Amino acid sequence: MSLTREARFLAALTVLAVLRLLAGALLPLSADEAYYWLWSRHLAAGYFDHPPAVAFVIRTGTLLFGATPFGVRVGGILLSFAAGWFVWRTGAILGRDEKVGAYACLVFNLTLMITVEMLAATPDTPSIATSAVFFWTLAKVIETRDGRWWLAVGVAAGLGLLSKYSAFFLGLGTLVWLLASPPMRRWLLSPWPYLGGVLALILFAPNLWWNATHGWATFAFQFGRIEAEEFTLRYLLGFVGAQLLLATPFVLVLGVLGSTTRWRDERQAMVAALIWPPIAYFAFHSLHANVQGNWPCFLYPLLSVAAAIAWQRTDWSGWRAPVVRWSTRLAIPVAAILLTIAYAQALFGVVPMGRKDPLARLLAVGFPDVAAKVEALRVLAHADAILTTDYASTAWLAFYGSGPVVAIGQDYRWSADPAADAALFAHPVLYVTETRRDDRALIAAHFAHVEEIARIDREREGVDIAHYVVYRVSGLQGPPVGHVP
Repeated sequence: MSLTREARFLAALTVLAVLRLLAGALLPLSADEAYYWLWSRHLAAGYFDHPPAVAFVIRTGTLLFGATPFGVRVGGILLSFAAGWFVWRTGAILGRDEKVGAYACLVFNLTLMITVEMLAATPDTPSIATSAVFFWTLAKVIETRDGRWWLAVGVAAGLGLLSKYSAFFLGLGTLVWLLASPPMRRWLLSPWPYLGGVLALILFAPNLWWNATHGWATFAFQFGRIEAEEFTLRYLLGFVGAQLLLATPFVLVLGVLGSTTRWRDERQAMVAALIWPPIAYFAFHSLHANVQGNWPCFLYPLLSVAAAIAWQRTDWSGWRAPVVRWSTRLAIPVAAILLTIAYAQALFGVVPMGRKDPLARLLAVGFPDVAAKVEALRVLAHADAILTTDYASTAWLAFYGSGPVVAIGQDYRWSADPAADAALFAHPVLYVTETRRDDRALIAAHFAHVEEIARIDREREGVDIAHYVVYRVSGLQGPPVGHVP
């Protein structure tokens, strides 16, 4: 790589890093991020929705920078920088060239998937980072022929399982690689891969223990999504469309072409074996049920390497030659344009879309003002607590509000949190909910008096995003209800 090209890559990566840090500080939290922040206040070996890694990542950031959006996100953002380095090294090893590593790192950081999922503090953040480490350790097995690297593979796999259960796919892909690639089969007669597997299970054991003592709650929730509906192509088209957007179209084309393989080349075989089995499962699943666009995010470190390998190759022929040529020309500029649009819309709302703006609805745009108005009503009503009935309102009001929040309903989410004390209901309380999630009937089942006192609009520069209703509630009937996250 010439110095000029290297300098350009590093300059672009620096700009992307600064943008991610600024966005992490300036953008309000999504409901999920605030929900995982609640987890971080009560660290455990497991939670209802996911394994625990994200809670520990958030706790680290808030210890350093406080309970601020930046504090919640900074741990994940730093993980994104580390993930980029591992992508670079994996690309350099598998592509046998530093240029491949640099290109892989750049397209990795330009994809909307990585920009979104490694900016937001969700389980996808540590999942992507640990996957990047996992792919690098496998590449080191190839490069060094040293069996001890399988122990590092096991550590990465165990940490991946503590991040998100999609890491099981990485184990499956590794097995396919060992069986399908002739140069790799010798490892099946070596103790090292098995020792790595044992190490992964040891690291994953705390979450297994937590599930065993909590009715296998996380396993039931996650694997319950496998339930199929009737055959339809609608979800498959949606899945493909989401990946075209999140990978950006030309990066995805390069990634797909770069993951085609000759099984006797263990480097190419590794890419194909790790990418295609989970993609085949997601495609099959989408024929019967919805597949969320973020589900394949853990594959994006290797997809970026595959795109860089396709970019490097010069022996394309037939219809692939012009496809690769044009994709190479357009991949980075198109990805940069889409990324710029996404940042501009998220930070400034350049297109006033109101309730139709998915980013404004996803993020707590305008919610700090809602929380301030709710707090003023709470003080005026001499209320000791705020009641909520959905996790999004619970999380946002706990993060942006001042008064104690009591979550009623969805007890499976709050079972580890302390039960509400009777003293909280000695005086009136407020029930706050988004109008479309209003569950006044649930509140009325526990309290004698439920009176609407206010409606509050969540806005961005005068344009409505969502509507909230506030009730004054009193007269507890029966024992105290709810949990205090």
